[in-house]
Amino acid sequence: MGDPRDEKVVEWQLGRKITNMRRVVFRCPHGYPVVIESFPIKDGKPFPTLYWLTCPHLRKEVSKLESQGYIKEFEEKLKREDILREKMKKAHVEIIKKRAELLPEDHPFREILSKVGTGGIRDFTKLKCLHLHLADYLAGVKNPIGEMVWDLVERKFCEENLCRAGEERE
Repeated sequence: MGDPRDEKVVEWQLGRKITNMRRVVFRCPHGYPVVIESFPIKDGKPFPTLYWLTCPHLRKEVSKLESQGYIKEFEEKLKREDILREKMKKAHVEIIKKRAELLPEDHPFREILSKVGTGGIRDFTKLKCLHLHLADYLAGVKNPIGEMVWDLVERKFCEENLCRAGEERE
């Protein structure tokens, strides 16, 4: 697990206990976690989401984009554009490699996790949710969908410092 102060804020952000957080990989200008790296095993089962978007402000902004139909729009774009599809495939492969680095060579879940991309996606022309892709992009993965999502978010960070409440709670 990561820093106890970060864990406390992340648990407040997500509204639940977190058991497989490794570290914070991206912070907002207020210093709070925006994206965390998760260990690829949770409760004894494979957990394919390596990077998790925790920021309540960004989660809300991305949900708005999803409700406006951007998942379908991006999936159609992936079907039409060979270069975008190839970049997306490379992003999934990058996630597969990063996850593998966290597990011993002989770990029984390595094979299962080597067959799925970000968030457990098997078909790299499909998108489960935009939050996954933005988290990957902010964590430094060359995820073209995440980059497009980031470009669409008008207000990247909250001004009201929402996560201070998570730090201050007992």
